[in-house]
Formats: sequence, C-alpha cells, structure tokens
Amino acid sequence: MKIFYFVLVITLLESCDISTEKNVIAHSTSIDSVLFYYNISKDNSFSLEQRQKAINKSFIHVSKSNKDTTYYEVLYQKNSIYFLLKEYDSLLIFNKLFLKSSNGNNAEFIFGKQFYLMGYYYGEVVQMPDSAFNNYNTSKNYFEKIMDSSRIGKNLLNMATIQKNQNDFFGSKETLTEALPFITRKEDSLSIGALYNTLATDHRKLFNYKEAETYYLKAIEATNNSNYRLVYKNNLAATYIVNKDYIKGISLFKSILIDSNLIKDQNEYARVLDNLTYAQWLSGDKIIEKEFQKSLEIRKQNYDKRGQIASYTHLGEYNSATNPKRCISYFDSVIQLSRKLKIPRAEADALRFLMKVEPKNLYIRDRYVFLQDSLYQQELKVKTQFAKYKYDDKVTQEENLRLEKENTEKELEASRERNQKILYLGGFLFITAVLGLSLFGFRQRTKRLKQKGKAEKLEAIQETEAELSRKLHDDHGGKLNQLMSLIQLNADKEVILDKTEELYNHTRDFSRTLNSVDTGPDFWKILKATLEFAKPAEVEMMFNGGKELDWSMVSNQSKTILFKVLQELVINMARHSKANQTVILFKDQYKMLYAYYEDDGVGASKEALLRKNGLQNTEKRIQAIGGSIIFDSEEGKGFRAEIQIPK
Repeated sequence: MKIFYFVLVITLLESCDISTEKNVIAHSTSIDSVLFYYNISKDNSFSLEQRQKAINKSFIHVSKSNKDTTYYEVLYQKNSIYFLLKEYDSLLIFNKLFLKSSNGNNAEFIFGKQFYLMGYYYGEVVQMPDSAFNNYNTSKNYFEKIMDSSRIGKNLLNMATIQKNQNDFFGSKETLTEALPFITRKEDSLSIGALYNTLATDHRKLFNYKEAETYYLKAIEATNNSNYRLVYKNNLAATYIVNKDYIKGISLFKSILIDSNLIKDQNEYARVLDNLTYAQWLSGDKIIEKEFQKSLEIRKQNYDKRGQIASYTHLGEYNSATNPKRCISYFDSVIQLSRKLKIPRAEADALRFLMKVEPKNLYIRDRYVFLQDSLYQQELKVKTQFAKYKYDDKVTQEENLRLEKENTEKELEASRERNQKILYLGGFLFITAVLGLSLFGFRQRTKRLKQKGKAEKLEAIQETEAELSRKLHDDHGGKLNQLMSLIQLNADKEVILDKTEELYNHTRDFSRTLNSVDTGPDFWKILKATLEFAKPAEVEMMFNGGKELDWSMVSNQSKTILFKVLQELVINMARHSKANQTVILFKDQYKMLYAYYEDDGVGASKEALLRKNGLQNTEKRIQAIGGSIIFDSEEGKGFRAEIQIPK
C-alpha cells in the first residue's frame, strides 16, 4: 500500500502546471505574513494598540486559509488583546468563533487556553461563578487530552477557589485534593502555595483549626513570592486568633507588620494592622478607638470597600458594650457597604451583632432571618450545581471515550478489509502502468523545459540590453545634448558646471546599476543597505527572515537576480507609490528561495502594470533562471510581488 500511495503522489506532482506552483507560493507567502504580524502582536515592546493592529492584519491573512492550528493561535491572541484592552464585547463575539469551530484540528492546547481566558473573564470581570466554573472545567478537559499536568492543576485550583468563595468548603476540599498530583513542578510554586492556602481556608471555615494551621504553614514554605507569603502569614495569624491562641497570633502579626515588603501594599498593610489591633483587644489589652481608625483611614484613602467592611465590623464590636449608638452607626455602615457590594453574608453578620444591641427591633430580626434563609438556599443550590457540573462532565467524558473506542475499532476493521481488496485486485498491474506513464511524462516534460529555458534566457538578455540602450539614449543622450547646446550658446559658467555635475551624478548612478553585485559574505548587509538607501526617508521598511538565511547556500546568479529585482521594486515604489510602509519577507524552502514584497502605496491597475517595461524585464530575468514572480496590485490598495527563485 505504501508503494501505491507513493506512485500516486508522484503522478499527481508530475501533472501539476505552473499556475498550481504559483498558488503554492502565494499560500506560503500568506503564511509568512500571518506569522510576521502574529510575532509583532506578542512583542511586549510595542503598545497594546500597535499589537492589536498587527494581530488584526494576521487574522485577515489567516482567515483566507483552512482552519488549522495557526488560525486558532491567531484567534486566541486576538481575544487575549481584547481582554487586555478591556474590549469585552469584542471578546465575547470572537469567543463564539471558538465555540462554533470543530475541535478536531490538533488545537487542544489553544482551545484549553481560550476556555481558561473566558473562565478568568467570567470569574474576575463579571462575577458569574457558574460560568467561570464551567469554562475552567472545559479548559481542564482539553489539557487532559494532551497531558499538560500543570494547566490541569491550575484549572482545578481555580474551580476549587470558586467553590470556596461560594461557601462550598467540602466541594472545594475535594477539588483541591484532585489538583494536588498535578501541581508538582518547581515552576508552579505560586500555584502550590495558593492551593495550600485555599485548602487551609476551607479547614478554617469548617472549624478544623489544627488542619488549617498545618496547610497555612505549607503554603508559606512552598511559595517563593514575598508578597504572597505575607498574605499567608496573615491568614495563619488570623487562624490563631479564631482559635483563641492570642500570644501566637499577636506575635505573628507584629512580625508581619515590620516587614518592608508590606509597606508597598497599603491594602494588605491596613488588613494586618486592623487584625493586630482586633487581636490585642480580644486578648484583653487596653486599646483605644483611634487605633482601629488608623487602618480604616488607609482603606478609605485606597478605596478598599471590602476592607472598610472589616474595619467597621471591628469598630462596631468594640463599641457594642460601651457606646450602643456609635455601635449601631458602625454596623449601619457595614450594611450599606454590603448591599452596595452585594455581599449578603457581611450584612447578615452585622445584623446578628445588632440584634444583641437592639433585641426588641423586629425589623432587624426579620431581615436577619430572611438573609440566613436566602444564604442557606443559595449555598445549597451552588453545592448541588457544582456537583452536577462535575458529574455531568464525567458522564460525558466516559460516553465520548466509549464512542471513540467503538468508532476506532470499526474504522480499523473497515480499513483492513479495504486494504486487502485493493492489494489482491490488480494492485501490481496498476502500479506498473503508473510507473511507465510517469517515466514517459517526466522525460517529455524535462525536454520541453530545457528548450523553453534556452529561449527565455536569450529573450531576457535581449530585453535587458534594449532597456539599457533606451535609458542610455533617452536619459544620458538628452542631458548631453542639453550641455552641448549651453556650451555653444556661451551660457554662464555656473550653469554649465551645474549641468555637468548633474550629468556626472546620473552617469555614476547608471554605472552602479550596471555594476556587478557583491555576492560575498556581506551580501545580506549590502542588499539591506542598498534597499534602505533607495527608499524615501519617510517610508518605514521592515524585513523578516533575511538575516537568518544561509546566503552561502544561494548561487551567485540567483543572488544577483534577486538583488536587481528588489532594487527595481524599491526604486519603482520610491518614484510612484507614495507608500508609508514596505514589508519584505524571505523564506528558505529546500531548493527554492522565496521573497515577498508589499507596500501600502497607491497601487496600479493590471493594465498599468503591463505597460511598465521595467517590471516586464524583471519578470523575464527571473523566468530565465527557472524562477517566477507574481505581481498583485489594484489602484488604491498597494502593491505586492511574490518571487520564487532556485538556490
């Protein structure tokens, strides 16, 4: 069977004509443009706006091709930039392209990253925990297909964090336990620290204080980030206080407070300061109200509304026994902020304290009962919902694996039967016939190409000579006649000298055109410098691929032709195109060298291109050495040229 397919491919290749080869070159050049602009979009040295323009150009090019891995990479990068620019409407629109696409394109890694991005969007931007959970779970499934342990673990960690934030502490613990085997690398130290911290918080909320202390200590030891380490220490100290181990808690709070890294994060500094003051008050130390006010003022200055809830709560507790009116005022601030930030649990906690201060206030009691019932129903709904998501996902995966196994077995059996029939029903005769036809066609085509090549080389030489003769007669002859007339008329010496210098400069430039090209080790530097010298100063010229090419593997003849062709294109651009930007790409593919030229100038119609002798001669020069050039231009849409020459 391998021989059969090999001969079939050879036959198809032999039957391809020149137009098919040009289509291949055009496709290859389009991919080069996709990658060129894609790489710019990932370069952080450019602004986000510049990177967005680049990825938009890359997407235009890649949209014309099949939906392969490159397409999804470009689409993901486009969505990432939309997210960074906070253009969320566009993010949602282009995310739909992913959802509509087939996932059978070996693009599991990119699909995984896209769903991870959307999980972050739903979780952090629009606060939709169920949608965030679903997207993280889908992302995990894609990474499981390619066995990317680190990203599987990070998705599970995010899912567990969502469960913890929704008070599903048992579910969060279960998901974190599932994540532990996947997050083991040294590079994942931040994720390991976050995992232990979340697991510790789950235990603290479930009143397992010893377990919470153990995992907070593991989080502190695992992370190499000083800022996160301070956060975990603060959580550990808070656990000591909740467990009424005031000496340990206060000592740890004080050690955190003198850490120089804490001053850089004012919100975290205020948090530690407030916790320390609260712990000292609970331990029986004499604390005045102003000490609580310090952290509150910092939080107000930094617009930390969640932090203000904690400060007002502590101030309310502090005044509950000695100043009921002030206590009510502080807890009223907690309630207002909780409603504004949509944190009903904080409001319920404030109402619980107020019921002690105003036991006869029925409104406070009824509101507290209503919130408690709502929170219980919501937590029950969330726990059931997350469990159902995971169960449904497990069932779906098992069903997919079963169907995939059955389909694979059926395809293998059908393929085995098909191969046997083809092998025993005349395969040998068919192969013999194809080989004979291929050999005959190859010989005939080789003979035609040799004859055609000789004629094209002769025609190209004649056309080049005619072009040089015309330039010499029209340009130099005219200027020389003008100078002779001035001398005969006894014109002013300064005028004659100016005209003489102009003729000399023109002759020198013409001589440079005729001079042989330096094809030595410095060919690339000379080519680049020549093209940049030929362009107007205001035109931006970008190169890609030329510096990396091994020019020693390209023949001197091909380098000379390429040098002349690109020089002609740039000179033509400088004279006529009014361009602002020019891009020149190079690509080495086996025995051929590809070059792609593009500018954003005024362009020209096809009829105008046919009238340009210089471009016609350029095409014949390249064809004479077995290469090809394709011109693509429309008025007002720039000019492009795709060049293919043998090495």
